[in-house]
Amino acid sequence: MLKRFFVAGLLIWVPLSVTYWVITTVVSTLDQILPPHFQPQALFGREIPGFGVLVVLLVVLITGFFAANLLGRRLVDAWEALLARIPLVRSIYSSVKQVSDTILAPNGQAFRQAVLVQYPRSGAWTIAFVTGSPSQEIAALLSAPSVSIYVPTTPNPTSGFFLMVPKTDVLPLSIGVDAALKYVVSMGTVPPVAAAPGRSPVSPQQSSPS
Repeated sequence: MLKRFFVAGLLIWVPLSVTYWVITTVVSTLDQILPPHFQPQALFGREIPGFGVLVVLLVVLITGFFAANLLGRRLVDAWEALLARIPLVRSIYSSVKQVSDTILAPNGQAFRQAVLVQYPRSGAWTIAFVTGSPSQEIAALLSAPSVSIYVPTTPNPTSGFFLMVPKTDVLPLSIGVDAALKYVVSMGTVPPVAAAPGRSPVSPQQSSPS
């Protein structure tokens, strides 16, 4: 009886504690990245928790507004061209930019569909996400029309494996990407609810980046 009550209490406090820890860690980290003369203690004479978060959000919004117009776009292009001339910075920046453009772009096709695929062996199924199609050079070497997929690890979906598999080996799911990610993170303990009945095949339009 006591064990049941203890477990019930853990189920309440563990998610709350982890959520509180993550939020406070993010807030404190963002508060510390501000230069000393931009700290609320220097500006207002007192500490303001979350001030760094507000400043970062404001800077991101202003940067996005500036980069959305023609003049800002030209300045961004010139800045990127300058970074492309620095050997070490060029490699890191270009790699990070390609990933962020693919995932964060509004018209991107990454992680737009959850699918089932047999991995790491035939007969063992796991959830994966369609990320695009193989390049023309690679597709010409493959024996069948294929799609590019990302197989996340659990409970940390930020690491995983990139695979190119035949379309016939992929089973589309009707659940959304968010529900599929929750299913992966929970190690299968939180069953997803189907967004719509039935499955639709993986089409080239769904699987190829725009």
